[in-house]
Order: sequence, then C-alpha cells, then structure tokens
Amino acid sequence: MIKEATLSDAKEAAQMAILLWPNHTLEEFTLEMTNFITQPDAIIFLAYHDQKVVGFAQCQLRYDYVEGTSTSPVGYLEGLYVKEEFRKQGYAKQLVNACENWAKQKGCQEFASDCELDNETSLAVHLSLGFTEANRIICFKKSL
Repeated sequence: MIKEATLSDAKEAAQMAILLWPNHTLEEFTLEMTNFITQPDAIIFLAYHDQKVVGFAQCQLRYDYVEGTSTSPVGYLEGLYVKEEFRKQGYAKQLVNACENWAKQKGCQEFASDCELDNETSLAVHLSLGFTEANRIICFKKSL
C-alpha cells in the first residue's frame, strides 16, 4: 500500500531518509520531512507492508532548469528508498507512479530525477522504472 505522508508520519519518513542518506541525523531529517510535508509543491509517499513502512519517495516541483527537460515546472524525484528485503517486489515502481501521478495533477508534463555518476545501482533502478538518461555532467566547486 502506498500512502501520502502526513505530519504524523514525519519521523517514519525521516527513518527511511536516513537509510538513503546516512550522513545526517534523525533529528535533522525529522525537521526536514516535517517542512517538506507542509510545502504545497512537495510530497512524500510511504510504502507499507503489513502496516510497517518499507520504503519512501520524496518528490517536488522544480521551476528552475532541469537537465534534459523543456517544460516548467517539472516533477522531480528527490529520493527513493526501499528496504533491501522488500526490493524487487514492485514497491519502487508504485512509489514512483504515485509521484508521477501527483506531478501530473500539479500540471507537469515531465518528470525527472538524478543520481551520482558512479551509482550503478541507482542508474539501473531509474532505467527499470522507465527513465531515460538525459545527460551526464561533472560539477565543480572552488572555495573563495
């Protein structure tokens, strides 16, 4: 079952997010998820198995340029995670479908995402979910 996260689900969403992005604290993510849930142009979906959260998807509308797209806003998959023991059972597909449907309802004609250049697992998941690669870039920075 896929369900839109509410404010009461912020901690559960944070617990999923920390599995995807472990360099943060649960407190940071709980605050971030609470903020995200209250935004009209953002949404979090939770996947359930036997009343327990087994995955999440975080998406939002992006109004700035998104690589490979030609419309605005674009629905953007910010994060997707399914617990390892529940992978390859359709949860990721259901979560992304929920995000895509939400983006369509918000008037989007395109849906996008990204992953690190060396994240072969994420690339394979994106391709299996129907995404096509739009571009590859390397970003640079410099301290001032």
